[in-house]
Amino acid sequence: MIWRARQYTIEFPRQPLVMGIVNINDDSFCGDGTLDPTAALAQAEQMLRDGADIIDIGAESARTNREAISVSEEIDRLLPFLAKWPELKAHHNSPLLSINTWRSDVIATILPEGGDLINDISGLPDAFNAKLCAEHNASLLIMHSIGQPKVSHTHVKYESIMDTLEHFFTQKLIMAESVGLPRENIILDPGIDFAKQRDDNLVIYRELERLHRFELPILLPVSRKTVIGDVLGLPALERDAGTVACIAAGMQRGAQVFRVHNVQAAAQAVKVLWSVR
Repeated sequence: MIWRARQYTIEFPRQPLVMGIVNINDDSFCGDGTLDPTAALAQAEQMLRDGADIIDIGAESARTNREAISVSEEIDRLLPFLAKWPELKAHHNSPLLSINTWRSDVIATILPEGGDLINDISGLPDAFNAKLCAEHNASLLIMHSIGQPKVSHTHVKYESIMDTLEHFFTQKLIMAESVGLPRENIILDPGIDFAKQRDDNLVIYRELERLHRFELPILLPVSRKTVIGDVLGLPALERDAGTVACIAAGMQRGAQVFRVHNVQAAAQAVKVLWSVR
C-alpha cells in the first residue's frame, strides 16, 4: 500500500506513524492550545524530538460548545507557523505537516504556503476540498461524520456503524477521485467520537479491519477521547493510559497512523508493540 503527500511517498506495511497535535487556539478541550506562533513551534519541535512523524496544526477547536472563528482569523493563526515550518523541518527527519481545517477558503489560501495533508473533519460534503488537494498534490484525510462541524450530533444512532462507514467511504472516494485526486493521496479516519456514542466507538475499535477493504491507510484519532472517559470515568487530562490501550487495539487491527497529544508515550508504545509484532 502506497500513501502519497506532496513529495512524500510512504509504503505500508511499516511501523505506524505518530501524529502530534498542535492547537493554535485558546479553547482546546485539553487546555494545551496557544495563540503564540513561537510557542506552537516549540510544542511541535518537542513532539518531533519525542518521536512524532507528522505534526497536525489546527487553528479552530472542534469543540461543539465553542463558536466558530472567521476564515480570516483561522488563516492568520496558521500562516506564521507555516512560514517557520521549513526551518523546523530541516532540523528533523523530514516530518509531514498536516493542516487541520475543513473550510475551502482556508485550504485555498493555506496549501500554496505549505502543508502535506489536509485533515478535513467535515465529512467531505462536496468535492471542493478534494479538488484543492488534487491541484497541489497534497493528501486528503476523509473523516466520517454527519452534519456541520462544530455542531453537536449526540442524538445520531446507527443500525450498524460499520455498514454506515463502509457505505460512506465508498461514496466519498468516488467523489474525491472524480475531481482528480489520486486514490494514493487519500487516508481514512472513522471519526471516533464524531456523531457517535460510546458503543459505536467501541465497535469501530473492535471491527476496524473491515475498513481494510479500501486498501488505504487508516488514521485513528485516539487521544484522550470521550469514549475513553466513558469507560474509565476520567477527565481528559487523565486519559493517556487509555489512549495507549486504544493504540494497542488499533495496531492489532491494522491502523497505520495515530493522532495524539502525548507523543512520547504514543511513540514508545508504537515502537514496542511493533517490535513485539
